[in-house]
Amino acid sequence: MRVTPGARGEEIAVVDGRVLVKVRARPEGGKATEAVRNLLAEALDLPASRLELLRGATSREKLFRVRPG
Repeated sequence: MRVTPGARGEEIAVVDGRVLVKVRARPEGGKATEAVRNLLAEALDLPASRLELLRGATSREKLFRVRPG
């Protein structure tokens, strides 16, 4: 997924088969990544603890995995 930190609002969209996520949080100290995790968890109706960041801690391109619950 492609993340846009520091956006005016928060949203998840799928455009041309890519997941685009916008969050208000700035990319400082992992705040944007946590905001993405929380937004995805809300959209998927899962606890955020079930979403594991596999790749992209310091990048706009992120890959999350849903852990079995």
